[in-house]
Amino acid sequence: MSETVPEPVVEQTNDSLELEVSAETTEEAPTTSNNAEAVIADAPATDATGDESPVEEAETELNYLAPDLFNDVKQVSLEELLDTEVVEEIPQEEQDRYLSTFSEISEREIVTGRVIGMNEKEILIDIGFKSEGIINRDEFPEDALPDVGEKLDVYLERMEDESGKTVLSKEKADFLRRWTQLREVHETGEIIQGRIVRRIKGGMVVDLEGVQAFLPGSQIDVRPVKDFDKYIDTNMDLRVVKFNEFRKNVVVSHKAILEESLAEQRDELFKKLEIGSVIEGRVKNITDFGVFIDLGGIDGLLHITDLSWGRVNHPTELISMDDTLSVKIIDFDQEKKRVSLGLKQLTPHPWENVEERYPEGTKIKGKIVSMTNYGAFVEIEPGVEGLVHVSEMSWTRHVKNPSEIYSLRDDLEAVVLAIDTEERKISLGAKQLQADPWDQIEEKYMVGTVVKGKVINLTQFGAFVELEEGIDGLIHVSDLSWTKVVRHPKEIIEKGQEVEVRVLEVSRESRRIALGLKQLEDDPWPGLVKQYETGKEVEGEIVRILDKGIILLLGQDVEGIVPFGRQTKRQRKALSSKYKTGQKMSGVVMEVKPDDKKVVLLVEELNVDKPSKKDEVQDFLESQDTPEGEKIEIPTDTIEETEGETEAADE
Repeated sequence: MSETVPEPVVEQTNDSLELEVSAETTEEAPTTSNNAEAVIADAPATDATGDESPVEEAETELNYLAPDLFNDVKQVSLEELLDTEVVEEIPQEEQDRYLSTFSEISEREIVTGRVIGMNEKEILIDIGFKSEGIINRDEFPEDALPDVGEKLDVYLERMEDESGKTVLSKEKADFLRRWTQLREVHETGEIIQGRIVRRIKGGMVVDLEGVQAFLPGSQIDVRPVKDFDKYIDTNMDLRVVKFNEFRKNVVVSHKAILEESLAEQRDELFKKLEIGSVIEGRVKNITDFGVFIDLGGIDGLLHITDLSWGRVNHPTELISMDDTLSVKIIDFDQEKKRVSLGLKQLTPHPWENVEERYPEGTKIKGKIVSMTNYGAFVEIEPGVEGLVHVSEMSWTRHVKNPSEIYSLRDDLEAVVLAIDTEERKISLGAKQLQADPWDQIEEKYMVGTVVKGKVINLTQFGAFVELEEGIDGLIHVSDLSWTKVVRHPKEIIEKGQEVEVRVLEVSRESRRIALGLKQLEDDPWPGLVKQYETGKEVEGEIVRILDKGIILLLGQDVEGIVPFGRQTKRQRKALSSKYKTGQKMSGVVMEVKPDDKKVVLLVEELNVDKPSKKDEVQDFLESQDTPEGEKIEIPTDTIEETEGETEAADE
């Protein structure tokens, strides 16, 4: 009989669901392909309650490293795996549908989405992301809301905001798409159309299908624009002249398009220009220095000096905007595209035959167009002016500036005095329209007559007295008083004072009248000479103390002078310090000088002479009783040297 091997007892528990194997045999059982495990040795038997049987436990072991463990498993080498060809079994349609569920989405890009719904504030867009995107409903006009299921290109601003929603923008998507188009338009120079939406400082704002651009006011037209509001809500052809990628700034121009079209016309017109020809144009712009004329593609300058033969202060005096003028071509430069025009050249020069139209002595009427210190310029006719010099404005007044009589733009009548055709100068006179009052002056103011007048001016040398309007005479300081030494006329008369004077001299040629105030009375000096006879002692009041003497007021405005003797400066200073102004002093009359209006007095104290060396020598020589031929002659050099020593000793 063969040996029997007891079957293993397997118990399944509720917790681990693990299998426990036991055997009673102590021998190692052979491993077969039909058994998953090999049972070695005996295992203690257990009953249904889980308690161990008194059977002796046997230790069970399994060798997982045995090489024969994988005998029934097919083994493949690495080379065989690499050489094995994989056959695609999945249909292409299913693969594409599967791959379409994956999308590479990133922020700040334009993506395509489908409208799946909307509410009062937002529109829901499916962009293939884990959550739907939202767009503010205000980005769409109420009459242009998208339909559900409609596909839109949108701009992905944020993958997720604070609430986990994907933020999208339709406006930014349109802006970026249009921005890309404008970049290409700027590079190619293509002409696009925009709509002017509003006016701002310096120009207009233009809508370029979602992108707002700036249209400067100077780039709207080739000529200055006065009314900008008329362009609002109008379409205009434009060209992008500036494209700033960083600042997202676009500047457009309509003028650039117009200038291109005018360039061809300009070239054709320059070929037809001829100096001296007359052409018609429209006033395009007015400046301080001239007028710009549009000649049909070329701008010509009509300088202010070529507007009229006469004086023009500003072009607006003759020209207005948009006026149509016929002008003469003076010069042009095709390379610099400059044309000089003239308007006055269409009429003859006004100085032609001017001597025949205005001979000397002719009375003319004109308007004062300019004033200077020396005269006023009068426009006789456009291009012909004459000068009225200040000396030719009045017979009687001493005019220093023409503004004393005239004002700018005043109408004036004058007489032609002289014409210089070569220098183109005309001398005019206004006073010649009236009679010269000095023609009858000698008969009217005869020498010796007494007249009345008004003191109008005081000077150091005299007083001017107005005898009648424009006629005045001079009272010299020497003719104000017989006895008083007058140093200024204000000591005797005042400005504005009415005085009577005597006419001393009248000169019609030099237009001067000499008057005298003291001549109204008789000369008192013949009586004064008798009154102040030599040797008579008189008393007076000290009025001035000078270096050479003391001046006394004796009476009747007669001044007496007490000269210092031959004394040194130190002695004179010591003597003069003893006297003060207002003090009384007596002296002896030495001499009366009517011409100098002085009485010379002698005061012993002030006239003590100091003998000099020269006097001593002279007295000694005179005392010698020597014949005439034997007198000693002192050389002149010695006398002069002695005088010099004397003066030095006095000092």
